[in-house]
Amino acid sequence: MGCQSCATGACGVPTGCGSNGDCSSGGCSKLNSFDWLGDMDLPSSQRFNIIEIKFKGGRKGYFKNHLHLELYTGDPVVVDTGNGHHIGHVSLQGDLVRLQLIKKGINEEEDELLNILRHATPKDLEKLAMVKNREIPTLYRTREIIQDMELQMKLSDVDFQADNSKATFYYSADDRVDFRQLIKVLASEFKIRVEMRQISLRQEASRLGGIGSCGRELCCSTWLTEFKSVSTSAARYQNLSLNPSKLSGQCGRLKCCLNYELETYIDALVDIPLLDKNLKTQKGEAILQKVDIFRKRMWFSFQGETTWHAISTKRVHEISKMNERGKFPETLEENTIDKTAVMQEQKLSSVLEKQPVPQKKNKGKRKQDQNKQATDNKKGQQPNERQKNQPRKKQNNGPAKKRGNFPNRQKGNNAEQKQNEGKKPNNAPKQQQQPKSKKEGGNNKKPQRGNFRGKRRRPNNTNE
Repeated sequence: MGCQSCATGACGVPTGCGSNGDCSSGGCSKLNSFDWLGDMDLPSSQRFNIIEIKFKGGRKGYFKNHLHLELYTGDPVVVDTGNGHHIGHVSLQGDLVRLQLIKKGINEEEDELLNILRHATPKDLEKLAMVKNREIPTLYRTREIIQDMELQMKLSDVDFQADNSKATFYYSADDRVDFRQLIKVLASEFKIRVEMRQISLRQEASRLGGIGSCGRELCCSTWLTEFKSVSTSAARYQNLSLNPSKLSGQCGRLKCCLNYELETYIDALVDIPLLDKNLKTQKGEAILQKVDIFRKRMWFSFQGETTWHAISTKRVHEISKMNERGKFPETLEENTIDKTAVMQEQKLSSVLEKQPVPQKKNKGKRKQDQNKQATDNKKGQQPNERQKNQPRKKQNNGPAKKRGNFPNRQKGNNAEQKQNEGKKPNNAPKQQQQPKSKKEGGNNKKPQRGNFRGKRRRPNNTNE
């Protein structure tokens, strides 16, 4: 259970980064504790004299540092076991150990804690390595003996003491097992003192370790120390399928992680209505198919249909109250008018978001554009009744002109007219004399048109 940079070698000694098990990744050891007070420089005499020592399989014990040894996290030490000595590694020290004792209910004054003897020497570590090499052959041989004696038990691990005088056998069984004859056989076979210790299936998984269905290391082998009971009701509250193969872990029991989010689901279920009967509508009875607890949505389907209708929990409360009064709504959904209005608003907002932001223009240009638009609109509009009756006004394209009757004004450019205003033209053509009437004594004969082709000539109106 070591990380890639500082994996542990034999006897749990770190071989990589040399941080003595105090790796920042937390993967150098099982059930390790981060010492966030480790940077405080205090003399050894003022430190808390109880040290937490860790052994094989994550087992931890508390020992007194009566000699006030200078210890650091990961240091191998020799401790007293009452009937011999064993070698472990320092996992925690200081005031954090005091908190751990309070958590586990250990009284440092009343309970008799054993002492730390000394630092482990290289000779002690070599002897420990030789003892550990006996564990796997002893495990296989003991399983053969149990099979020959037809005992209903499963042997999972063997732990030898560092002085090679005692071995602890960890096993699991469903019922009580009479292993008195087995102890005698093992003591004569291996020439050691034998201790049989029964553990649960979860403790067995924590000692062996492994990878869970989530892809991470087992919680019980990395940080979980207290095993709480897990029931199938936890899966029902979370709307999980009651499939034993999916809900059970490597230990064969229900997964401990089912309890992690249980309280959150229970708090969210307060707003979810409990339906004892199907919802009744004019279309028929609606059957509950699915519930989304956190989104507060419920899916219903009618008999003979495959489509599901999603409605809010608030709407479910309304329909259930209407059914209690004997009323049945037309559909499960809310008012369609409100829905269409909401959809239109959403479409308009999406269209406005997609349109580019117009750039700012100068004020002068804006006014010119507005004046042009106003004139174009006036030209395009039809005149009202008032406008028809009123005379049209000429547009002033220049300075104001003097009003007067100018019968001899010629049609031409405006510039020439301005120059010739008020002046009589010298070479102005003579006006054509209109024929006089009978009273004036004029000739009433009309001029005859000539029968010819070509350019049209003016008739001669002179008197004969």
